[in-house]
Amino acid sequence: MLKQTQQQKLLQKLSPQQIQLMKLLQVPTANLEERIKEELEENPALEYSEDGQEDELSKDNNEEFEAGTEEEFEPDGSENEYDNIDISEYVSEGDDEIADYKLRDDNYPDPDESRTIPVRVETTFHDHLLTQLGLQTLDDRERRIAEQIIGSIDDDGYLRRETSAIVDDLSFSQNIQAEEEEIRQLIKLIQTFDPAGVCCADLKECLLLQLKRKNPDDPGILTAISILENYFDEFTKKHYEKIQRSLNLSDEDLREAIGQIIKLNPKPGGNYSLMNKAESYVIPDFFILNNNGKLELSLNSKNAPDLRISEGYREMLKEYDRGDKKDKRQKEAVLFIKQKIDAAKWFIDAIKQRQHTLLSTMEAIMSYQHEFFLTGDETTMKPMILKDIADITQLDISTVSRVANSKYVQTEFGTFKLKFFFSESLSTDSGEEVSTREVKKILSDMIGGENKRKPLSDENLTKMLQDKGYNIARRTVAKYREQLNIPVARLRKEL
Repeated sequence: MLKQTQQQKLLQKLSPQQIQLMKLLQVPTANLEERIKEELEENPALEYSEDGQEDELSKDNNEEFEAGTEEEFEPDGSENEYDNIDISEYVSEGDDEIADYKLRDDNYPDPDESRTIPVRVETTFHDHLLTQLGLQTLDDRERRIAEQIIGSIDDDGYLRRETSAIVDDLSFSQNIQAEEEEIRQLIKLIQTFDPAGVCCADLKECLLLQLKRKNPDDPGILTAISILENYFDEFTKKHYEKIQRSLNLSDEDLREAIGQIIKLNPKPGGNYSLMNKAESYVIPDFFILNNNGKLELSLNSKNAPDLRISEGYREMLKEYDRGDKKDKRQKEAVLFIKQKIDAAKWFIDAIKQRQHTLLSTMEAIMSYQHEFFLTGDETTMKPMILKDIADITQLDISTVSRVANSKYVQTEFGTFKLKFFFSESLSTDSGEEVSTREVKKILSDMIGGENKRKPLSDENLTKMLQDKGYNIARRTVAKYREQLNIPVARLRKEL
């Protein structure tokens, strides 16, 4: 039986413009230009403003984002939709402006015309190995097997796959029936390639292979080989006394052997991996300059592109407005043009609102951590959480989080992710709330200044921090040490 009921619901609905703004906030500066290019390709009504002037249609529309307008992004294309269009809204404003092309001097090219973008040519780690393989005398079958082996080497330079698994790969992908012994012989061949230590199964084999390529008559190298072959576990745990007693070594001999091992490269392919990641450099979103004690904040110009509504599209509406014949095809064209112009206007407003949100958030952070931006001293940083900035800017916590997680600021002390400035608080004996970032900095300085022959244990570090007035437990010290990527005292010990 059907029945009608009435009910009330509290519902919050995001408009398409608000969703677009949230997505733009998450885009890093390095990718914003690409995102704008995509929009320019999709929407012919949007274009770069060559004269740097703001388009009239895109002014004073940020209120739509804040008010949460519910206007649909795509009109339905109906006759009512056409009847509700006010053509003058799109064509009357700015009609008396001088066209920018009339202000150009043809004798002088645009400043961007001669700009060239260099393309970096690089050789990957696997390409480097394949080049060396090409210099070997092998038949076609052996070469295909060797290429399969090289393809199985990871970015660190290790071959962590079992030979039986490589046999299966060759059988399924290359239709080659190979024996494990044949694969092992080719692995030994690849291990002679540069860099030394490549194509090994584990760290021990990698280090030994590098040592054996060095001068075999050097006593320090022979001792180092003996240590790795017979006392590898003791070496990784830094049980140097046991190694010294077992091999009957003097302090100097042990120090020389350990020094030879420390110089080796535990990741032969690591250097090439770093080269390949060289393009993932950080592009700061903000710049903070200390001008005689006054902090000045500026936004990266890549975050503030000059966009406008296409004059060509507005001209189309003008021509239509002047005409008398209004057939169905013309009406459909007008609806299409209106959709594109509206979409362009919304995108321009979203970019402007993005700039406003970024600046207001960074200004709040700069004000909150004012002392740090003046001195660069981490111990001056205040405890700060997302809610503190959200209360100052009147933004939602999720919005502040989007900004903090993906944006960078460049200062005279380095480039920092905004997330760096957020930290929890810790109490001192005097009841003062200090930033955990301050405690980590002091902990790092303590470990940096310790006697490496007798490194400080977590218990000693805890006592030293407590003596300085910080109420902290040993397990908290251990947690902070791990967050700083500092090993335990035994592994920090040096000879």
